[in-house]
Amino acid sequence: MPIYDYNCRACGHPFEALVRADGTPACPQCGSTALDKCLSRIAPAGKIEAIRMAHRRVAAAQGHLDHYSASDKAKLLQGKKNI
Repeated sequence: MPIYDYNCRACGHPFEALVRADGTPACPQCGSTALDKCLSRIAPAGKIEAIRMAHRRVAAAQGHLDHYSASDKAKLLQGKKNI
């Protein structure tokens, strides 16, 4: 299910929506289905890995290490030492 950016024609509200193949999104502000699909901005390639590792460090700090590979656990624990 992709996330799309929309702009509501009725009220002008910009928003993102997770859209199923059989679903029609509606504006969360006014409920209108008269929407324009917009182009989404992409994340800069160099920042994606840093963002992903930051989110994993937060999960590790909360004790959610059981679903990571051994190499990922080692990276996370090494990152915690640098904080």
